[in-house]
Amino acid sequence: MTAIHTGQQEFSGLRLYLWPIHRYELKKLIPMLLIFFLISFDYNVLRTMKDTLVMYAPESGAEVIPFLKVWAMFPGTLLMTFLFTRLSNKFSRQTVTYILLSLFLGYFLLFVTLMYPYRESLEPTTIVSILQHYLPEGFKWPILMFQNWIFTSFYVMSELWSNIIFFVLIWGFANQITRMNEAKRFYGLFGVGANLSGILAGQASVYLSSLSYNPDILYGQNKWEQSMLFLVSLVIIAGIAVMFLLRWMDKNVLNDPVYYDPSEATAEGRIQGRLSMREAFKYLLNSRYLIFLAIIVISYNVVINLTEVIWKFEVHELYNNPSEYNVYMNQVSTVIAIFATISALFISGNAIRIFGWTFTAMLTPMILMLTSVAFFGFFFMKSFSPDPSFLLMGLTPLAMVVFAGTSQNVLCRAAKYSVFDATKEMAFVPLSPECKLKGKAAIDGVCSRLGKTGGSLIHQALLLSLASFTYSAPYVAILLLVIIGFWIAAVRIVGSNFLQLTEDPVAAASQKSQSPEPLHELREEGASV
Repeated sequence: MTAIHTGQQEFSGLRLYLWPIHRYELKKLIPMLLIFFLISFDYNVLRTMKDTLVMYAPESGAEVIPFLKVWAMFPGTLLMTFLFTRLSNKFSRQTVTYILLSLFLGYFLLFVTLMYPYRESLEPTTIVSILQHYLPEGFKWPILMFQNWIFTSFYVMSELWSNIIFFVLIWGFANQITRMNEAKRFYGLFGVGANLSGILAGQASVYLSSLSYNPDILYGQNKWEQSMLFLVSLVIIAGIAVMFLLRWMDKNVLNDPVYYDPSEATAEGRIQGRLSMREAFKYLLNSRYLIFLAIIVISYNVVINLTEVIWKFEVHELYNNPSEYNVYMNQVSTVIAIFATISALFISGNAIRIFGWTFTAMLTPMILMLTSVAFFGFFFMKSFSPDPSFLLMGLTPLAMVVFAGTSQNVLCRAAKYSVFDATKEMAFVPLSPECKLKGKAAIDGVCSRLGKTGGSLIHQALLLSLASFTYSAPYVAILLLVIIGFWIAAVRIVGSNFLQLTEDPVAAASQKSQSPEPLHELREEGASV
């Protein structure tokens, strides 16, 4: 099939920008789009639900989130990444995927059927009383995190759905089976599939959270608890559908050399030797390319965490009950999905094809920098010179800050789900199979969580010393700008190396004067991309 390796000349007009796909490729593309749609649907449902559960637990609030991300999420990520590497040593990729999907779906089933209904009986009330008696008042939030351990576990598993299931397993699967010439056309569409699901997930959550309490349903004591049952059920159903789609692809697509040639993908069998956390990080630390790719991932997660926690604190102040908060956050998720879909459809793939990897990857830090400056500007106006300027616009100071934070979150998340994810995943494509697996396990499995943990540690240190987001925000804003500067520098370095790895003679020649250090360790000897 000569069409497989032909360029963009086969497509013209709108098709080049909206649907640069050959008809024979649909058998491979459509199930992958459905998988991304369903996995992202679950991610969007879980993302808002986990925040609602922990923030509206008795005596809790947005302040508990930084403590969760350090003392629950980071250990959870290390444990799950360790489990993934151990399973990868013993089983095939398909088996590892089915085991981990079953583990997550089994947990969500256990949560909604046993853990949540009997949460009061399962809380360690005696230990909590002792801790509250002996520990200083500043330990309120860690104690609440421990007291509400059921909600804490749900928060951890929901976050890990993104890190482990979506990025390590599903994106890893896509990287393994997608050729370089396909990636430039497919990855933007994968983003469209994932982002469209955000619209459905957001509106489904809004509808179910708005339903009145139904006493005929033998679950829950209020409408929020019943809507939670419905949403978790949707998550489980979508997850099972993903497992069926993966099985269908293994049997009907990946055994056809037109779509997938194992000799190209794994050198192409299984990677020799055991995959350990130490080996994965050794790969990362010995590779300049992977180190700066890790800096990009860490920087994004630090920056978004620094701004998002303060925004959620303001939203929590504006809305007094979990149903209202969940409805608002899912309306935000819907708008994010619409923006991200438009971006993925018209900007992401086309920007990569027309302007290249570096330009496209630079969009996210620039958007984050501009919108974060605007958000903190409104925050400082509210805190230090509040009323007159806001009242002229017909808004309370709190409502204006929430609106500014929402706008910032919409644009940044839309950039993340379209251009950031697409460029990050594309950066793995020209690497050797072994480097893809080990580098991706370290970067997506731990570095993303390390970034969120870093942002949370910053918040914890500032809250313990300054007591309030109002007083810590100026320091947060300064740190944010510094980190974005490092991020932009890392994008330039990775972009230069990416050009060399993809063997673009014209672009590589233009970079000759800033040639990166040798990258032979990233590629298989004699392999051609």
